[in-house]
Amino acid sequence: MIEIRHLYKSFEDKEVLQDINAEFQNGKTNLIIGQSGSGKTVLMKNIVGLLDPTKGEILYDGRDFVAMSKNEKVKLRREMGMIFQSAALFDSMSVLENVMFPLDMFSPMNYRERVRRAQDCLDRVNLIEAQNKFPGEISGGMQKRVAIARAIALNPKYLFCDEPNSGLDPKTSLVIDDLLHSITVEYNTTTIINTHDMNSVMGIGENIIFIYKGTAAWTGCKDQIMTSTNKKLNDFIFASDLFKKVKEEEMKAKS
Repeated sequence: MIEIRHLYKSFEDKEVLQDINAEFQNGKTNLIIGQSGSGKTVLMKNIVGLLDPTKGEILYDGRDFVAMSKNEKVKLRREMGMIFQSAALFDSMSVLENVMFPLDMFSPMNYRERVRRAQDCLDRVNLIEAQNKFPGEISGGMQKRVAIARAIALNPKYLFCDEPNSGLDPKTSLVIDDLLHSITVEYNTTTIINTHDMNSVMGIGENIIFIYKGTAAWTGCKDQIMTSTNKKLNDFIFASDLFKKVKEEEMKAKS
C-alpha cells in the first residue's frame, strides 16, 4: 500500500498540490482522475520520485520515500514498474529486447533466464508471436502491451501507468484496462493509473481519487461515483453527454 499524508508541492510561489491525503491499495486498480492542469500528473511524479514534494510524506508499505537516502530510493525504485503515455519503447530494439531491458539492467539472472522471463511476460500480454518484431512494425495497442510486459518483467510491487489509453481506440482501451486489472489482481500489485478516460473509471476504478485544483476533492469507487453529490466531481464526470444520460436514467429508476 502507498499512503500520501499532507502532501504539498509548490513551484516558486505557485502551490500546485495542497494537503493531499490518499491511500492506494494492494491488489486494486487505483485511479487518479481530474481535468488537465488539476495537478494529477504532478501528484504521480511526486509519488515516483521524479519531483520532490515541498512537504508531506509518501509511505511505501510504511517506508517514507521522502526521507530516504539516495541509495535507499534507488533500491525502492527497483520495486516499481512504469508504463508511460507514449509507451516509450526503444525503436532500435526488438520487442523481446525491449522487455529484456530492465532485466539486463537490474536482474541477476543469466542470459537464458532473462530471455525466458521476457518471453513469459510477452506471453502474459498475448504478444509472444511479436517478439522478433520492432516497435515500428506493430500497432499502438500492441506497443502499449509491450510496455506492460516490460513494466512487469521485474515483478514490481508497485505499478504506475500514465494515461495508458492515450491515443487508443475504445476497443483497444478496454483490452488494456482488462489487462492492467488482471495483472494487478494476479500479482497483488499496488497499481496507480493516471487517467481522464471515463470508460476506464467506470470499468476498473476500484479506488479513485479526484483531484481538483490541487486538492483531493473526492475519493471513492466506481460504484459510488454515479451517485456522488460532489458538484465538482459531477461537473467533471457528466461533461460527457453519454454519462449525463446514464445519470438521468438512474434518477428516473429511483423516482
